[in-house]
Amino acid sequence: MGQLTQPALVSNRSEAATQTMQRARLSRTLGILARHLLLIVFCLLFIVPFVWMVISSFKTNAQMFSVPIQWLPDQWHVENYQNALNYPGFPFLRYLANSFFYSGGVMLGTVFSCTLVGYGFARMRFPGREILFAATLATLMVPGIVTFIPTFVLFKSLNMLGTYLPLILPSFFGNAFFIFMLRQFFRNLPGELADAAKVDGAGEFRIFWQIMLPLARPAIMVMMVFSFLWTWQEFFGPLVYLSDKNQYPISLGLFAFQAQRTTDWSLTMAAATISMIPLVVIFFFTQRSFIEGIRLTGIKG
Repeated sequence: MGQLTQPALVSNRSEAATQTMQRARLSRTLGILARHLLLIVFCLLFIVPFVWMVISSFKTNAQMFSVPIQWLPDQWHVENYQNALNYPGFPFLRYLANSFFYSGGVMLGTVFSCTLVGYGFARMRFPGREILFAATLATLMVPGIVTFIPTFVLFKSLNMLGTYLPLILPSFFGNAFFIFMLRQFFRNLPGELADAAKVDGAGEFRIFWQIMLPLARPAIMVMMVFSFLWTWQEFFGPLVYLSDKNQYPISLGLFAFQAQRTTDWSLTMAAATISMIPLVVIFFFTQRSFIEGIRLTGIKG
């Protein structure tokens, strides 16, 4: 009797295992769908204001504030861009050039200082290294507004007000966040490469320049993109240090334009869209290296 029921028991167990696997597979599928749906919702929440800004740049003021909302204009007013670029007293192309100069200078200074300091903390041994690194990280907890007044007084005593030097020069003295990121990245690079180079007679700087720096390209790309984006949208620093209107970056130029043309929202939207184009282009051409750098920095951190 037992031998007769054994195939039935095996069949029941097989069916139960199959049902369990199907339920687990269905649960995983539903979980993936829920996560993707949540990501899509958040993506739409972030992208809708940007899309609305671009579409509004082709509208008239009446269409922008129409009730109910008119999502697409009856007629696309491309001339808004030409009017914004050629508006009297607001040289937006100069503002864009100033922003490239400002952001590019800060990016170069950040790369120069943070790579050297991060490599020194990661690969070189010297007395007080850990204390200095802890002090560097401690500066992350100090609000920037606390050090702003002493910094302003320093640059005023050096007669640098009204120039870009107070905005660019500090980047050549390092950024604690990027120093920490690069230090973690350099620490996880293979030490055998440096040892082999030392056997061949390479000095520390040659090891840094020819071996370690190319390997850290993903992390450096992340640092470059972040520093450029953060500087591009910087507002408070240029507002305090710059006095000549022709020196304004695009962030300050947009504020001055909107303050004097509060009723001309279509031109304001067109100018804001123009200011976003360089950021979109930069991310489009660097997204692969940027995402790779984020992934590797997260793993190696």
